[in-house]
Amino acid sequence: MSDTTLQRDHREPELKRAMGPKLLLLFIVGDILGTGVYALTGDVAGKVGGAAWAPFLAAFIVATITACSYLELVTKYPQAAGAALYTHKAFGLHFLTFLVTFAVMSSGITSASTASAAFASFLNDGFDLGLDTNSGTTLLIALSFMALVGLINYRGVSESVRANVVLTLVELSGLLMIIFIGLYALLQGRADFTEVVIFESETGKSAFFAVTAATTLAFFAMVGFEDSVNMAEETRDPSRIFPKIMFTGLGITGLIYVLVSITAVALVPVGNLTDDDRAEALVQVVEVGAPGLPMGDIFPFIAMFAVANSALINMLMASRLLYGMAKQDVLPRTLGRVHPERRTPYVSIAFTTLIAVGLISYVVLRLDSDAISLLGGTTSLLLLTVFTVVNITVLVLRRDRVDHGHFTAPTFLPVLGALLCAFMTGPWARDEEQQQQYEIAAWLLAVGIVLWLLTWFINRGARAKKTGFRHPEDLNV
Repeated sequence: MSDTTLQRDHREPELKRAMGPKLLLLFIVGDILGTGVYALTGDVAGKVGGAAWAPFLAAFIVATITACSYLELVTKYPQAAGAALYTHKAFGLHFLTFLVTFAVMSSGITSASTASAAFASFLNDGFDLGLDTNSGTTLLIALSFMALVGLINYRGVSESVRANVVLTLVELSGLLMIIFIGLYALLQGRADFTEVVIFESETGKSAFFAVTAATTLAFFAMVGFEDSVNMAEETRDPSRIFPKIMFTGLGITGLIYVLVSITAVALVPVGNLTDDDRAEALVQVVEVGAPGLPMGDIFPFIAMFAVANSALINMLMASRLLYGMAKQDVLPRTLGRVHPERRTPYVSIAFTTLIAVGLISYVVLRLDSDAISLLGGTTSLLLLTVFTVVNITVLVLRRDRVDHGHFTAPTFLPVLGALLCAFMTGPWARDEEQQQQYEIAAWLLAVGIVLWLLTWFINRGARAKKTGFRHPEDLNV
């Protein structure tokens, strides 16, 4: 199907361009901050020892290189559809567009599931329940939280960017608390910053492969920057504003993550950071750094708020994206039903919530693994695969000329970005336990492929029509 036939045959009102540089910066920073650094600092330290800052720095570099590709594409095509639109423009293959779209949707579910498991861990610490990480009660808390997120999603949640400002400031306050406590502890002589240059691999791997494995996990903390392309149609002068604000937002979050990881290792022995419940690593940092202050009692609740916000945002994205694919007739139409009163895609919400509940249960009960680390790593795996494709589309779409100025990345950056992202999706970039990420990702994509085939047969048999994206620019991914 040609691009011409994909164009709308009617014109709809454009979105209001209400976002300036400040709101866009807060949106980017708020989208990146969240579950990753709150819940995975201990896991990252467990793979490389005191050099826990190195994987976060490496993840920042890979994210920044990929962000250059996104910047070229979003300023060239300032539409709110992201990776799906770019893939479709570059290759015109409906099934490939579907796989990229479903991978993005699946990453939202795995990310929210990670946040759900982290929420249970922080709640355990906040109320001093004394539960084991993989206990039945902890699992029940995580599943109940996910069900609550589903109910809130069904009821309808304001997606105002200005509301995101408040959420961002709360999340940011917890991480700044860690950094300031580190400075306070340094002045009190309780911080040992010599630890941050000590490398120690828990698996006996070489430094390169140990840091690589830790980086694939730390990369989960950097994802979110790609979501900002969804705001392209609501940003004033995006071709001029986006590059500067994207780099500023990535720089702020990257600096915060490196400082937080350095502070954690300087205050708490790595062995303690990597104990059974690694999601509590930053809670330990607060308690050790400021023992005379009630910060340790407050921090778990800030962390709960941060991961809860991440879960809700990701489930909103996943359910709306599933709804969008159903409206495009590439998934069963049932998933596109909207509640007449709530005006929410209730079938898609129920479906994505059930997948998340099943996913958490499967990881804890069947795989008997750390849900936070495994699901967070799976999120990185899915998105690194998508980013590999996006970096390639930049090069393919260089042949497509547009009639306005836009950001252009130096050619070596998308090439390097594609190679790095592809490298980080390989089995050599993961230790033995992390190999289970492929199993989870494969099952999720298999669900999508089965639904695609079911829709293909229905469209062919009952409707005598082809299965493909009519308006990929409407997907909002």
